[in-house]
Amino acid sequence: MITVQVHVVDNNVEKAIKVLKRKLTKEGVFRQLKEKRWHEKPSDMRRRKERQARRRLRRQMARARARTTR
Repeated sequence: MITVQVHVVDNNVEKAIKVLKRKLTKEGVFRQLKEKRWHEKPSDMRRRKERQARRRLRRQMARARARTTR
């Protein structure tokens, strides 16, 4: 488990909260909480992961095409 630390400087709690939210988002904590909110059947999980993989592949191919056309 990775621990996330944020230092509060000059009693600026608002800025520390913003930094904490940014770090948690980058680590994927909010996404994991959202996924774990309900039980997901194994077949649905497999379908979701396949859909994510296709989306990731499509995005990579589009970026590769964009690099070659420059």
